[in-house]
Amino acid sequence: MIGSGATAASACRALPQPPGADVFRLRHRVAGRHRKIKLGDWRQPWLRVAGALLLVVSAGIHLDLYLTGYRSIPTIGWLFLVQFVVAFILAIGALVTHSRLVAVAGAAFALSTLGCYLLAVWIGLFGYKEIRTRAGIAAGLIEVAAFATLALAAVTAGPARASGAPRRARARAQSAMSLVVGSVSAVSVAALALLGVAVVSAGGSPVAAADVGATLKTARIGSIDVLTNADGLTLYWFAPDTSTSSKCFGSCATYWPPVSGSPTAGPGVTGKLGTIKRPGGGQQATYDGHPLYTYIGDSGPGQANGNDLDLNGGYWYDIRVTR
Repeated sequence: MIGSGATAASACRALPQPPGADVFRLRHRVAGRHRKIKLGDWRQPWLRVAGALLLVVSAGIHLDLYLTGYRSIPTIGWLFLVQFVVAFILAIGALVTHSRLVAVAGAAFALSTLGCYLLAVWIGLFGYKEIRTRAGIAAGLIEVAAFATLALAAVTAGPARASGAPRRARARAQSAMSLVVGSVSAVSVAALALLGVAVVSAGGSPVAAADVGATLKTARIGSIDVLTNADGLTLYWFAPDTSTSSKCFGSCATYWPPVSGSPTAGPGVTGKLGTIKRPGGGQQATYDGHPLYTYIGDSGPGQANGNDLDLNGGYWYDIRVTR
């Protein structure tokens, strides 16, 4: 019985197939392939997830810079806020969609943000010339990584190749894929090189302070007594400075103007007064060994918007006095 059953099955397979059988098999195969393509989209989802997270981190850095001081810088401050909003939207889009266009937009945005930073370092942007900062370096590295990750995510967002595709077509597809991946890698390496050059060359030309007398006073802001200049503006000290030298020059001195000249003590001023020589010439007033600065973000007396800010390469603090 078993032998006769096997013979019958072989005979059935040998019989001519109905005219519609080939069509049915083709349709079945095409339908199966369609499902495979659909399930194969974004074959490496960790790329878009990683790219989205990198955009969020970059957005967070720019938001922090905006909130802790850059909001007082014309135009540049608002650009920091715009960067945060756009990067956050693109990150959400990369996470919830399978769109290659969103991945490309995210990669292009990360690269353009890096380009703006490089321009600000080299030639200035909207009247602002950036100097080397830890936050700027970190954001630049993150933006290069976000570009590379999202660009590769866009490349791998295409449909999976069917195993039955012609060998020549598969070879062409693999060659094109290798070319695109190589281009993304080359752009990433070039961006890192430009960032490195910008970091090394960032700084600024020394700014001389005019030798005019500076009268120092005190004022109460909240429950704190702080040192002020003759106009009542809060005075600050810069953590990277030493008792004999200022590390704030170039564009830094534009946003943190040094108190120039030999200081004199007004009412309530009890600390040790002195001067140092500014980079490029001129004298800068000091108080208890700290070179003194005002902050462009303070528009009048009674403000201390520059206190505890990490800008221009280090932290800034108001000068507190005891009575």
